[in-house]
Amino acid sequence: MKTQMKNRCEWPGSEKKDKLMIEYHDNEWGMPVHDDNKLFEYLILDTFQAGLSWRTILHKRENFRKAFHNFDAKKIAKYNEKDIKRLINDAGIIRNKLKIFGAIANAKKFLEIQKEFGSFDKYIWQFTNHKTINNRINSPKEMGTASKESDAMSKDMKEKGFKFVGSTICYAFMQGAGMVNDHIIKCFRHEKV
Repeated sequence: MKTQMKNRCEWPGSEKKDKLMIEYHDNEWGMPVHDDNKLFEYLILDTFQAGLSWRTILHKRENFRKAFHNFDAKKIAKYNEKDIKRLINDAGIIRNKLKIFGAIANAKKFLEIQKEFGSFDKYIWQFTNHKTINNRINSPKEMGTASKESDAMSKDMKEKGFKFVGSTICYAFMQGAGMVNDHIIKCFRHEKV
């Protein structure tokens, strides 16, 4: 008996090629996230994604989780030279010193935002007026890499001292956190998101 294949976005590839990407696409990407801890995890992962593929980051996600104390912002904000050296020597993550410094700086800024706004969620979702922007795209060619919302988010975050938050990275964050729904219309996840 044949199992029916699901229509899904093309970017994760086929199940035979990369089950982890399929699982991420089917269960996580584009789902609205309002949990500060999960939003911080995305912020850290996107810090390291700059200039790299999401596939590279996703396959190192568990290594990042271990190396960065389960994405605990309070612990990361207190990292010192010993922690930086440990991270630079950790072959399981992206060993880019600027990105490591960026992750530490972003942890400090994340905590400041929580204090100022009551939660990071309240701050970050303001850029989409606290709702998901439902892009109705028919093919990957129609998917953007930035938007006026990601431009505004990037500008504000840079002014607040965040690192590695260009508009393209902010847009990728928005896609992952469900601030925008970029599942193509024929994808089974489009309506669910």
